[in-house]
Amino acid sequence: MAETWLVEFLKGTGRFFLHPVLYYLVFLAGVLGVMRVKRERKNFHIRAEDAYFELRQLFPLGTIIGLILSIIIVAAGIALPFASILIIAGFTLIWSLTTNIRWMSPAYTIGAAFFAIIIIAQNNWSIPFVTSIDAGVYPSLIVVLGLLLVAEGILIFKNGSRGSSPKLARSKRGQAVGVHEVKRLWMVPLFLLFPGDALDLPFDWWPIFHLGAKEYSFIFVPFAIGFHQQIKGTLPKEAIQLHGRRVVVLGVLITLLSAAGYWYPLMAIVVAAVAVVGRELLALFAYMKDDSMASYFSKKNNGLMIIGIIPESPGNRMGLQVGEIISKVNGVSVVDEHTFYEALQKNRAHCKLEVFDTKGEIRFVQRALYEGDHHELGVLFVQDERKFDDLKYVD
Repeated sequence: MAETWLVEFLKGTGRFFLHPVLYYLVFLAGVLGVMRVKRERKNFHIRAEDAYFELRQLFPLGTIIGLILSIIIVAAGIALPFASILIIAGFTLIWSLTTNIRWMSPAYTIGAAFFAIIIIAQNNWSIPFVTSIDAGVYPSLIVVLGLLLVAEGILIFKNGSRGSSPKLARSKRGQAVGVHEVKRLWMVPLFLLFPGDALDLPFDWWPIFHLGAKEYSFIFVPFAIGFHQQIKGTLPKEAIQLHGRRVVVLGVLITLLSAAGYWYPLMAIVVAAVAVVGRELLALFAYMKDDSMASYFSKKNNGLMIIGIIPESPGNRMGLQVGEIISKVNGVSVVDEHTFYEALQKNRAHCKLEVFDTKGEIRFVQRALYEGDHHELGVLFVQDERKFDDLKYVD
């Protein structure tokens, strides 16, 4: 028995590397990185993170969360037919073609697959691999949807604000202002049960939630999670983490309500609709709240606002933070980039900064400068004195 289970686990893992979504996500993450670097160079003549940054975020945290959720799913015996996995992959591809990366949230990919399966089953449409779908798939899909929404919220909270990208835009008054944008893809792999002929049920009570089959197999499935948020009215970390917490709450709510679908099938349809509408409302509320606020990254009378910091640069090593204001450099008050660089050149071996932190409290930072250090400290500002005719309006 143990040998059979081990073989099925290995087979399920092997199927993971045959899933096209895995390679498609790698491709999309690479495209996002290249597009971000191109935009940052256009705005600041230098990129913040390198083009592989999005690709490096694709796997680590999502894999850990996926393995934890897999234990829960397998222990409960939550099974999905192979047809539903194919349909979810199809909607992942379709929504990605809209170029709106947030449509790759499980609320939209699994939600769309859920309603598509109902339509297919009700009309008895003959579609390859989708010829027979047990009604038990409906609540199982919603349980997986709820768990993946929890995963999405955790990923947004833990990873979403990391490396948020600075960009320049125009306010309604025509002034150049700073905006932070996150376009992120994560891959969450899940071990799932699907009806097969490999594993006999070891216990009469397992799986707890099943499709009526007596034998099952394993499949390791990569699920895509996409996230996009633009922040202009506050510090990006605060806004993104708040959004992440809200998505976690929605995911927990959907997961708890989805269990009722096993006893009341109509409930699964209601919960699926709540998941889709709820996720859209969270995105809408975040946008409306940010849009109602004044631009946080704009010209300040008491110094230069930091909108971005290049990793491993002198500014990064000095502990400078996004949202802080540099008021003096080497004892000289600075109001624009020209005076900033002039003051910096006063002492090429040492740099002393007077900084207002995000709470408005003043602090002093200093550091010796060495040959080969970035001559601009690696700090990005809102360059309001420059003319950017092609900047988009944000408020």
